[in-house]
Amino acid sequence: MARGTIRRKSCCIIFSVKSRYKLNFLRNHWYDIGGLLAVATLLYVGLNFPFFSDYQLLMWLSLASLFLHQLEEYRIPGTFPGMINRVMFNSKLPHKYPLNSNTSFIINVGLGWVIYFLAAVAGENHLWLGITSILISLGNIIAHTFIFNIRGKTIYNAGLVSCWLFFAPVVYYFVRLIAEGNVATTLDYFIGIPLGILINVFGVFKLISWLADKNSTYTFLPRNLLLNDRKG
Repeated sequence: MARGTIRRKSCCIIFSVKSRYKLNFLRNHWYDIGGLLAVATLLYVGLNFPFFSDYQLLMWLSLASLFLHQLEEYRIPGTFPGMINRVMFNSKLPHKYPLNSNTSFIINVGLGWVIYFLAAVAGENHLWLGITSILISLGNIIAHTFIFNIRGKTIYNAGLVSCWLFFAPVVYYFVRLIAEGNVATTLDYFIGIPLGILINVFGVFKLISWLADKNSTYTFLPRNLLLNDRKG
């Protein structure tokens, strides 16, 4: 075999290993990056506060609230994945089924970050994005407060505190701002409300089921599981 061919194959293998490592790092630490982005977002808001409209301010704070909510779910205390798999799906493989770290990354970053960020950047120009993101926040409040606690027979689950500290005030002031200012058009409601409902239903639980794989290698770390499911 020619030396050039060997070198090319070696480079491809090294590149593949590095890419896989980077992706695994993101799957296990995207929420930590989100925590840093929350700080950056709040600094950005503080520096540009005089130039924001009330609506723009609210949407940037909504983005920060998403980062902080995910930090509670996946880092402090971080047991949301284990709760979903064990409590909601009664899984015998709570470390990877039906929710795994790859699906979690897709839902939270590929869907959540994008929608909330676009809502903040677009501002009043595409208010339907704001409606969509607010309905997702509202869906989280309902799920964490009632569904997860009732199903798990608990009074707390990872994500509940941030729902009421951050999501709830944003939802309240959004509804108040839209109602008093009458700034949303019929088209904004026509697009935003159905899209928000669809994402709450199909973008979370249905997507978890669709991407479920008992043989998945995308496992959660022990700290993401409930105490009784942790090994060692």
